[in-house]
Parts: sequence; structure tokens; C-alpha cells
Amino acid sequence: MPDGQTDIETAVNRHPALLYEMIRSYTTLARTLNLSHAVDELGITRQTLRRHIAQLEQVRNESLFSVKDRRYELTPAGEAALPTAHDLLARIETWSMGQASQIDGLQYLAQSDEQGWRFYLKQQPVSRAWQSESPLIGETIRAWSLSGGQIEHEAMDHIRPHLIVYRDTPIGWTCIELGELSSFVLWFGWAQARSSIGRPIGELPGGGAFARLLLQPFEEVRATQGVRLDHIHTLVPRSKDSPPEVATYQRLLLGGSLPDGTFAMLSVAEYTNDIDIPGLESSLLTELPTDVVLPNDTLTPKFMQLFSK
Repeated sequence: MPDGQTDIETAVNRHPALLYEMIRSYTTLARTLNLSHAVDELGITRQTLRRHIAQLEQVRNESLFSVKDRRYELTPAGEAALPTAHDLLARIETWSMGQASQIDGLQYLAQSDEQGWRFYLKQQPVSRAWQSESPLIGETIRAWSLSGGQIEHEAMDHIRPHLIVYRDTPIGWTCIELGELSSFVLWFGWAQARSSIGRPIGELPGGGAFARLLLQPFEEVRATQGVRLDHIHTLVPRSKDSPPEVATYQRLLLGGSLPDGTFAMLSVAEYTNDIDIPGLESSLLTELPTDVVLPNDTLTPKFMQLFSK
């Protein structure tokens, strides 16, 4: 046994699947806080679940749960470790099915189902924003920089009609504002889009693990308070009873702030087939609906001169 390594750590190194099962037991018990429900869901015995938790606590050298009056409760350490545990499981599950990876250190997602639905996402270098024929993405970054991310700053005035604003709430990332020229309004129409205000981001098909990775861009920007650019291709119905249509777009996420100083997620998306997504066949990039593609002169840049050499 290597110096300083415990029996449990040695077992985990030799049998990585054990670590996966330990994390599954931990996240399931953390969600149910009920031993009987957890073992039924996992299909294991109480003894096995308790052993998994004890082994994980030994490896981490901290208690994840406390038991009071026969009820399980997460300790502060257990609460703190939970998001990373969920991310690890999501990455393992999606990676093993070829749905998630990294390309040049940037996130890549690809998912499809037997009904024909598909979703591709490829994170882009932010420098790609300056290569677009349309000024919207680049000008949004300029305005955001000058405003310090403050949504009510005058530098954001000409960008505001294109913005979707989200706030993190106990039920998830919730839309609190839609600009009249935002991608959501262009796709769904004003009446249907407005009904989304106050609702959390809906989960796309593909399962819980895949849905969790779809939220990774939001969590990343919240943590960095910075900027992220993604190219996305999927199928989305334009109304409740209509068939799904091809939606291909570039999306910019920016960390911002509301007038009270609380964090807000700012999103600007632009429908375009000028995207770079490995593995996406060009035959799938059918012509976009004409009413969602804004002319390049829709937005007049204000700050291009300030940032030019």
C-alpha cells in the first residue's frame, strides 16, 4: 500500500466502479433523506448503502450525514459536496454514452433520440464573437464591458431589446425579462413568450444527467461573473401544437446585476447557420425561418469605435 493511503482509497483506486456506486448512494440518500426509499430506488441493501456512505466519508475525511431521531440530515460538508457529486455523475453518465466531452478544453454536447429530436452544443472561444458578420454579439460584449454588467446602465439601452434576463431562484433559473427582439420572442411570438416570464428554464428531453449539463453554462457564468459563447443546434416547436423546427443559433451568456445589486444572467441569442459544431452534418443545417433571422442592420453599434485600434 502506498504511504499515507488508506485501505478504502486503495480499493477505490483498484475498483473505480466502487466510487461511482458510493457517489450514487450519497446523492440518492441526500435527495430522499430516507434510508428505505434510497435502498428501494438503488436496488441495494441497507447494509450496502450504509457501507457506501461510510466509505465515502472515510475517503473524504468528513461526515456527510447526521442522524437525529432516526432521520438523516445533510451536514454542512454534505451540503457543500453535493453539487460536485451531481456533476460527476452527470459527466460519467453522458460521457459513457458519447453525449458529452471536451474539445480543446471547451464543452461539447451531442444528444438525440429515436423520435428525431437532437441537441448539439459546442462552447466557443469568446474571440469568435468578433468574427460574426452581425454586430449583435460583439456589440453586446462592448456594452456589457462599459456598463460593468449593470442591466439598467445607459450603455445597455440599445442592447436591452435583444436581452433575456434570468435570475437564480429556489426552483431554478427563472426568466424575469424578455426583450421584444429577443430570440425567445422571435421564435415563439410575443404572447406565448411572455407566458414564460416567471417560469424556470424547461428541461429538454435527454434525461436528468443531460439536463444537468445543459445548465453548466449558467453555473459557469455565475461563478466567473464573466462571458460565455456557445453554438447550439436543436429542434424546437414554435407553438404548442406545431411540429419541431430546426433552431440553430449562437448564444452569449453574461454575468450581470440588477438595480438592487443581485446577480442576473443576461442572454443574447442570434439565429444563424454560421456555426462551428463538430459532428453536426451540414445536411441538418436547413434554412432557418425568415422571421427569426434579424437583418444585420437591425442593431446600430455605438461602441465599435471605442474598441477599434
